[in-house]
Amino acid sequence: MSDIKKRINEAMKDAMRAKDKKRLGAIRLAMAEFKRIEVDERIELDDTRVLAVLDKMLKQRRDSISQFEKAGRQDLADQEAFEVRVIQEFMPASLSEDEINQLIDQAIDATGASSMKEMGAVMGFIKPKAQGRADMALISQQIKKRLT
Repeated sequence: MSDIKKRINEAMKDAMRAKDKKRLGAIRLAMAEFKRIEVDERIELDDTRVLAVLDKMLKQRRDSISQFEKAGRQDLADQEAFEVRVIQEFMPASLSEDEINQLIDQAIDATGASSMKEMGAVMGFIKPKAQGRADMALISQQIKKRLT
């Protein structure tokens, strides 16, 4: 079992003991998603894949928050925001802007990219290192600026 998954499992047990139903529900959503993937693909998730799943869940919830706020459903937006906070507890520390720039420089040097045609190679180099630690869309925008 991956280290992150173990931490989430321990947090779930702690929430059960504390009778914190709201937190328990948010953690169970993540555990259910892990289980679904493991059963569907007949694999054991590693830390990289767990981070990718959590990152996807965060992105979905942030999108839901904006949709709920537009629809005037602040109660649902608040629930999604709570789930975002719970999920973020298990994510690694975010990369600083300097660290992101350094990572982009390393990727461009390593791949020899000089135009937008090599964008995929640069993203392929960066994604495993930045997954769950930075917004990949922002990194993509920065790479586009440098390669044009």
